[in-house]
Amino acid sequence: MIQRLCIIGVGLIGGSLARALRQAGACEEIVGAGRDPAHLQQAVDLGVIDRYETDIAAAVKDADMVFVSVPVGAMAAVFSALKDSLSDSAVLTDGGSAKGSVIAAAEQAFGQVPAQFVPGHPIAGIERSGVAASIPDLYRDRRVILTPLPRTDGGAIARVRAMWEATGATVTEMDPVHHDEVLAATSHLPHVLAFALVESLARLHDKREIFEYAAGGFRDFTRIASSDPDMWRDICLANADAILAMIERFSTDLQVLADAVRDHDSDKLQEIFTAAKQARDGFANTHLAESE
Repeated sequence: MIQRLCIIGVGLIGGSLARALRQAGACEEIVGAGRDPAHLQQAVDLGVIDRYETDIAAAVKDADMVFVSVPVGAMAAVFSALKDSLSDSAVLTDGGSAKGSVIAAAEQAFGQVPAQFVPGHPIAGIERSGVAASIPDLYRDRRVILTPLPRTDGGAIARVRAMWEATGATVTEMDPVHHDEVLAATSHLPHVLAFALVESLARLHDKREIFEYAAGGFRDFTRIASSDPDMWRDICLANADAILAMIERFSTDLQVLADAVRDHDSDKLQEIFTAAKQARDGFANTHLAESE
């Protein structure tokens, strides 16, 4: 049981965590923190949090669990604001998508990464944002990756693991560098491609007709381009090296595909499309089996 949970950044991710823990009866009190009183009052009105503070230092006082759910570019400022008010027994964790930059921000703010800080990343989300979009089952049967450091306290890891498992999530651990490489390939690159495709088509002269006749494939592929631009700007800057490596690799593979189309190379196109279908079907079947 978490006695007092402080969520800094009560949006989709933080709000869904609060709803899930409240539904599971795993938290006594939930305090929200942020810059916008109107947004925080909305979270109170929706029953997501019990009360709020716009002063981060006041918000974390006496909390035994603190979850930071702000864009990765804002992590350093948040850590600096809370460092002197965080209880020695409190556990600090986060939901940032690029762990290298979050760990660096913690080191910058605290001087060294605190033993009670457990970097984490819930692999869940929808294209809508804000506390009104939060749902209690967002994390059910989803993965949460913890990326503790060698000096991270084992008890703190166990407490964060228990918190996420109470939401119905499957919790795993991973090296922070490896996490950023994996997420660059599986999450960051797809978002970059979706944003790039929609922005490119939006600049075409006949864009109205293109979007009017867009079919299900276009909607499915570009759905994530409705995600928060500020958040994804920060992720691209925070995980730039890994994302650039994936963009360069994808660009090379895309050129191979372009050459096959240009050369009317039926065999190469068949090879690429067949390999892709087999890989996608294998991924889909694995996830279906895990959910059953």
